[in-house]
Amino acid sequence: MDSTRTERLVNVVDVEATCWAGSPPPGAVSEIVEIGLTVIDLDAGERLARHGMLVRPDRSTISEFCTELTGLTPHEVEQGLSFAEACRMLAAEHLAGARPWVSWGDYDRHQFTRQCQATPTPYPFGRHHTNAKAVFTQAYGLRKRPGMAQALEIADLPPEGRHHRGEDDAWNIAALVLHLAELGAWPATDERPS
Repeated sequence: MDSTRTERLVNVVDVEATCWAGSPPPGAVSEIVEIGLTVIDLDAGERLARHGMLVRPDRSTISEFCTELTGLTPHEVEQGLSFAEACRMLAAEHLAGARPWVSWGDYDRHQFTRQCQATPTPYPFGRHHTNAKAVFTQAYGLRKRPGMAQALEIADLPPEGRHHRGEDDAWNIAALVLHLAELGAWPATDERPS
């Protein structure tokens, strides 16, 4: 196997976090409750694996609004990993520190940064992050950055699974990344900082 091949593997990440119809209750903060991850091979143009981790919140709970949006219940996330355990798993099992990673927009990256600083938990990812929403917007010459569901429509790709579930959203974002790579619009991963 070509030794440069692993450099073309990319982790596509999508998180779901506690949320409310309005402002959070007093003392509550938005926390990650699900991490979806799809590994893609840019050279082969395929999605290789999909993973989902439930994460137990410490300073908030799943609201009815959050359950309606994501389908996640308080009981389900209470069975999840701690945030620190989830970050360790991302680093150890999914090579998050070594592989380039992608999210739809910057929300996921900022949420990890905030939550790592607040807990304190070592940040699991390396420095090379790509905002797929920005790449898609530029590739299609759009004036406004579309949501993931709208981007799938624009690209004529079928949505798979439930929207606002991390594992399914990461799978769909991965399809968009591979689509952009096929168009020649995806940035080269060998240009990433070391």
